[in-house]
Amino acid sequence: MTNGFLPLSRKEMDERGWERPDFVYVVGDAYVDHSSFGAAIISRILEANGYKVALICQPDWKNPESVCIYGEPRLGFLVSAGNMDSMVNHYTVARKHRSFDAYSPGGKTGMRPDYALTVYCNLIRRTYKKTPLIVGGIEASLRRMGHYDYWSDKVRRSVLLDAGADLISYGMGERSIVEIADALNSGLAVRDITFIEGTVYKTRDEESIYDAIRLPDFEQIRDNKKAYAESFRIQYQNTDPFTAKRLYETYDGKMFVVQNPPAKPLSVREMDEVYALPYMRAWHPSYDSDGGIPAFGEIKFSITSNRGCFGECNFCALTFHQGRIVQVRSHESILAEAKQFLKEPDFKGYIHDVGGPTAQFRAPSCKKQMKYGTCTNRKCLYPKICPNMDVDHSDYLSLLRKLRNLKGVKKVFVRSGIRFDYLLADPDRTFLDELCRYHISGQLRVAPEHISDNVLSKMGKPPVSVYNRFIREFDQANKRCGMDQYAVPYLMSSHPGSTLKDAIALAEYLNEHHLNPQQVQDYYPTPGTISTCMYYTGLDPETMKPVYVTNNPHEKAMQRALIQYRNPANYDLVKEALEKAGRKDLIGPGRKCLIPAVRPRFSNDTQRHQNEKKQTDHRKPKPKSSRASKH
Repeated sequence: MTNGFLPLSRKEMDERGWERPDFVYVVGDAYVDHSSFGAAIISRILEANGYKVALICQPDWKNPESVCIYGEPRLGFLVSAGNMDSMVNHYTVARKHRSFDAYSPGGKTGMRPDYALTVYCNLIRRTYKKTPLIVGGIEASLRRMGHYDYWSDKVRRSVLLDAGADLISYGMGERSIVEIADALNSGLAVRDITFIEGTVYKTRDEESIYDAIRLPDFEQIRDNKKAYAESFRIQYQNTDPFTAKRLYETYDGKMFVVQNPPAKPLSVREMDEVYALPYMRAWHPSYDSDGGIPAFGEIKFSITSNRGCFGECNFCALTFHQGRIVQVRSHESILAEAKQFLKEPDFKGYIHDVGGPTAQFRAPSCKKQMKYGTCTNRKCLYPKICPNMDVDHSDYLSLLRKLRNLKGVKKVFVRSGIRFDYLLADPDRTFLDELCRYHISGQLRVAPEHISDNVLSKMGKPPVSVYNRFIREFDQANKRCGMDQYAVPYLMSSHPGSTLKDAIALAEYLNEHHLNPQQVQDYYPTPGTISTCMYYTGLDPETMKPVYVTNNPHEKAMQRALIQYRNPANYDLVKEALEKAGRKDLIGPGRKCLIPAVRPRFSNDTQRHQNEKKQTDHRKPKPKSSRASKH
């Protein structure tokens, strides 16, 4: 064996002395053997349980032979589109092709197809008609039932049917994949694996489905938006591993797609075991000539300390994928990973992040969750913080102190998002002070997303008064620490509920507070979120009340331009929006005006640069940097 990577070719498999693998894992990303990459976790989990896994990364989807390099696996194929939904990976919200793919060698695009999961599975089925086919990852997880697809602008079937697969392992699949493997290894036919939590299967026998809620039929949700919203509401209410019911969806009255309840959360010990597996912590050497895999550079010296999030922002799919119950690693596990950094020749003493979906969440939101599950009729943080919530930063604070005191560590950054409403609910300001003193460098990125309470309510975010209070507290903390640092707000345009009036209110807020955001995210309707349901149906699935939605490209452009009203290239759009909304009072020389009465002149080069920038906006969900003047 030439290295410790899992086989990526027939030659590497032969070097291990294998006749054939138990599983062949086909994935849309390049091979990075690191715990931030789902394919690496699942492969190493299976390896730890005695199974042989070989990888086929980014196969040529036009050539059936590309998935046949190992022959037929003993137990089955595993298929994932990769760490991102392939359509999000390929397209901007304007449905324009991205020019960079962080999960491909050298950032090259075109290394995977649209709807990669379905394409890969259909490719496998051309040769292996009956070999068990198990799909997982974010694309499978969020498309596990009938869903609205923004890119085709229609409701699509469960990916289980379109892909011709046998099972979906949804959510975080460490538990379910081992149970699936053990069941197959015992000789159980894949069609009989109907009992594993965290899986979706298909059957033609409705009578075999027990203790389940029947969702509206696929034909109903395809043809009736109210039925779609009702179906989504039921699914959303059944995402908790302790309280969720089995759900099923009917297709043509003949086929039934059945979703078992989610897998139980991992204990601290189990989380530690996942992150202690023998990852090579590198991309496969075959990518060296291309310059490696860009995504790895973003996380090489970052540490995952938790998963799951009880924040429940409506535009986020975490509830559908990782769930609301926070799971954490022990301090010992995290410190051990940090000590590995010290052995790396390119480690300069800076840990880039310690966190997860929300950095400071280091425990379930309340003690009852691990016994009774999360509430189905109440959110933890919205519309205000639940009185039963355990608000405590002491564990995270202790962890950060231990990390920054390691010899050889110069600074530990916190770059994952923090919930400022949760922070404010803690009467002890020690965490805020130490965050400012030790864990940011000039800027703290926070996500108010908007300032209109009308829009914030549709986002599931706290009122703007909470954000304003946080900014005051942040300023005070910096003064106490003798620091001169800024809060950089993430902002989103055109979210369901946002009208031109709301967008203008946001622009006025930015003007009043002397903010000049350089990056803005247009709302992107991805599968598995409440906001996407609102976008498609025009209904809030939690209340079934109408929601204003703009899907007109020109109005969306105006809303975006208003957030960046200082950009001369946006002048015409901003002026049009203000005139349309009857706000000509904001045009002119006054301090409160957003734009002058006469269009500013700027060079053709500037115009061309601005147009090109607008056309090639590839903002990631968590961009590496942004700039704003002081709040």
